[in-house]
Amino acid sequence: MEVVTIKDIAKMCGVATSTVSRAINEHSDISPETRARIMEAIEKTGFIPNNSARNLKRTEAKSIAVLVKGITNPLFSHMIRIIEEEIEAQKYTLVLRHVDSKEDEIDVALTLIKEKRLAGLIFMGGEFVHSAGKLEKITVPYIFSTISARPEEVSESTYSSIAVDDRKESKKMVSYLLDNGHRDIAIITNDTLDHSVGQLRMEGYLEAYREHGIAVNKRLIRILSDEYDQYSMMNGYQVTKELLRSKEPFTAIFCIADVLAIGACRALREAGLLIPKDVSVAGFDGIELGDFVSPRLTTIRQPAEQMAHDTVQCLFEVIGGLKEHRHKTYEGELLIKESTKQIAT
Repeated sequence: MEVVTIKDIAKMCGVATSTVSRAINEHSDISPETRARIMEAIEKTGFIPNNSARNLKRTEAKSIAVLVKGITNPLFSHMIRIIEEEIEAQKYTLVLRHVDSKEDEIDVALTLIKEKRLAGLIFMGGEFVHSAGKLEKITVPYIFSTISARPEEVSESTYSSIAVDDRKESKKMVSYLLDNGHRDIAIITNDTLDHSVGQLRMEGYLEAYREHGIAVNKRLIRILSDEYDQYSMMNGYQVTKELLRSKEPFTAIFCIADVLAIGACRALREAGLLIPKDVSVAGFDGIELGDFVSPRLTTIRQPAEQMAHDTVQCLFEVIGGLKEHRHKTYEGELLIKESTKQIAT
């Protein structure tokens, strides 16, 4: 898709480029009618003004944008530190952009491409399904990191991905709980309409139940609140309080992220419940904080450091023309700590 320039806007409106520039910057010497006509053309074409265009013409593309959905998740913080170090070692600059839970990360990426001079893009978190139409507009190499991307009708030769098999690893955790006598396992996850790791981990939860021949109590499927950051201790805390108020019996809680599990533990303790004597709690990610709460958190550890290194390596191999796009899937590790226990069946 051809990029719209300020000259294109000027031609459409029958004015000089300087007039378009003054209209964008709200100079008072532009008539309201002219400015309205220019702004309408800008909105219609999707043109995004680039205030640093003159400088960028003299600058080689040396920036890598990292778009993070779920930036409150400590797993991402750890990975971003590694990614930044390795990008800087390549003499590039990291452009970090937090993507709100309600934003479309591909739309954000397309805006950044217009605003910045990028050499590549890294998507962390977010959805695993995107339309071919939008992805085809991305004009720089990109990689999905920590998410098993399944773009619609897009060849795997056009992008890279780095992730664990979220469905398989979630199934591993829930199967461990079922094998240890738990039948009523609550899950704290994303909305099922959200094509994110939450949906994949929910599918793993359901698959574990199916393979064990046990019916799922749908009242134990608890969805994260929109009032708080999705991957936050506060969200895990509030959703667990709602679960407790429901009086629905459960012997274990599986949270799709460790930070949610830590919040859940707080709500359980406030209710006078002991972990794991009364309720077992399990998380996902394997963040360091899980070893510094009491009891230490049972979790699925993602190989975050290796994934961060491989994310940068894969992207720069494509940028440098050394290799084609690649797709790497990692094994998670079930870490059985102190927050879960076997119960009698």
